[in-house]
Amino acid sequence: MSGSGRHRRRIRLALPAAGIAMAVAAALLTWSANASTASAEPTVKPGTSSASLAELTERIAGAVATDDTAGKPAQDDTSRESGSTDTTTSGSSGSSDSTVSPMVIGGTTTSITSAPWMAQLWYFDDKGTSDTGDDFGFFCGGAVVAPTKILTAAHCVKGFNWHDNGAILTGTDQLPTTASSGDTDLHGGTVSGVWRQWNHPSYSSTPIDNDLAVLTLPRRISATPIRLTTSGDTASYAAGTSAKVYGWGRTSSTNDDISQTLKTATLPIQSDTTCAGYYGSDFVQGHMVCAGTPATGSDSGTTSACKGDSGGPLVVNNRIVGIVSWGVQNCVAQGAYSVFTKVRTYVGAAYPRIDDTNLSGDHKADLFVRNQSTYTGYEKDSTGTSFAARESWGSFKGYNTILQTDLNRDGYQDLVLRRSSDGAVFWLHYISSTGSWSKTEIFSNWSTRKFTVAPGDVTGDYLPDLLSVDSAGYLWIYPGKGNGSFATRIKVSSGWGQYNSLRGHGDFNGDGQADLIARQKSTGYVYLYRGTGKAGSGAFSSRILVRTWTGYNAFDAVGDITGDGKADFLARTSGGTLYLYPGTGKASSGIFGPRISVGTGFQQYDIWG
Repeated sequence: MSGSGRHRRRIRLALPAAGIAMAVAAALLTWSANASTASAEPTVKPGTSSASLAELTERIAGAVATDDTAGKPAQDDTSRESGSTDTTTSGSSGSSDSTVSPMVIGGTTTSITSAPWMAQLWYFDDKGTSDTGDDFGFFCGGAVVAPTKILTAAHCVKGFNWHDNGAILTGTDQLPTTASSGDTDLHGGTVSGVWRQWNHPSYSSTPIDNDLAVLTLPRRISATPIRLTTSGDTASYAAGTSAKVYGWGRTSSTNDDISQTLKTATLPIQSDTTCAGYYGSDFVQGHMVCAGTPATGSDSGTTSACKGDSGGPLVVNNRIVGIVSWGVQNCVAQGAYSVFTKVRTYVGAAYPRIDDTNLSGDHKADLFVRNQSTYTGYEKDSTGTSFAARESWGSFKGYNTILQTDLNRDGYQDLVLRRSSDGAVFWLHYISSTGSWSKTEIFSNWSTRKFTVAPGDVTGDYLPDLLSVDSAGYLWIYPGKGNGSFATRIKVSSGWGQYNSLRGHGDFNGDGQADLIARQKSTGYVYLYRGTGKAGSGAFSSRILVRTWTGYNAFDAVGDITGDGKADFLARTSGGTLYLYPGTGKASSGIFGPRISVGTGFQQYDIWG
């Protein structure tokens, strides 16, 4: 079917009857515990887009009325040649001299029911002037990979201020339309602003490489997420494997109209040799995958992704294996293939961004500690290689375990607390819609548990889990349901009583699976237990000796402290000096880089989040 044309004009807005609630402002909020514990005052940092529903809808309307391209300013129509093919690639910002030309040509119409995770990314910057001639707007696709996370292409993100100018539309297979009156119809979709953005730090626009990004929404949405493939997945990339691409992009090489309705097409995966044979050095093996049958030179007989599909997913067996990245100009040049970011290569980089809730709301994991004499809990925000001045959260008297996590995947950091008196375990979480905190008992009588750990997703379902070691040394998984409750516990193995520290938060070896770090009390040996994404006895691979640590008496793992996409580790000396061990993403004795001192005086803290 033909796409809807886009015309530059001012549009009057008609807001849909239902939409997201207004963003909450930063506030100092209190919660009241029961009589056995004191009250605390957790601080909530701004976790929202400041835009109203009207403003977000206006951004969409503005973007609909423009014809620009991600990575390319409106006045720039240059492209680059690559060998004998007329390739057009994405730039990284408004100053770039190149663009991407990645449509579903030859596809079929599908519904949001079949692809509930599809997202529309609308960007519009009116430059703050009354002149419509300098307006800049574009459209990209994306996929919901967690309740507050959108996976897309870096060329759709880098160089653009999505917080100030972007809007995400989910829950509909129709693009927004405008009536003759100028009213905008979102066709029942849910519109959201963008809290923060991340693109792969090694993204390159010429040639396009490392083309992957994640947008974080200010609050969770109801769209069903889709998972990424795993780092060890090779079967999905075997030549001939059938994959599906989804998008609202161009449906013809002869005009710029994008499809009003979501489309999909089945493309066979091609070998690296085939892709490199056509694209030469522009095709970076290991970083990219190409798919489809050779284009015919015209719309007839061609099935391809195209402009407007950028950032959308390539799916095999209900997992994202690729992200629409680039291709030939107008998408149908004879012999050409669609090129996608090879997701299995980037799982280790993407995972920390999908599960990156932290106290300050940036991309670096922060530290929560409790003073042993006053019982005051403190937030210490990461600066990358150290921690900022502490901020008080009030009294946490009456607890002997405090863990940082996000059990309901709403993008706000939660705390898991164990009460000293009876071992009851509580989930303390922020409710953004009401601006208040809620404390719910999730387990009882855990007094004898040796360790409790909140490493993230252990079972591979993208829902955060809890782990616990009982008095007999057995490790148990408590599979999270994504709402603060848990499924029936699963036994992993015995022998965990030999350790005097068990920590984990995130992925230490770069494969996108949550891992554990254990320290043996008799030797000081430190072991890595690599997560497999499976439940039960196969949840972790055989341990790997990574260090021998003596002279330390406290350890902590809160995630990616440095912001480089790799989980880090903290260790405190008996004298109170705290050291940061930066993660390297390796699965060997080189798992951590040289230690960095992040300060002294840490002997005052007895609980580490």
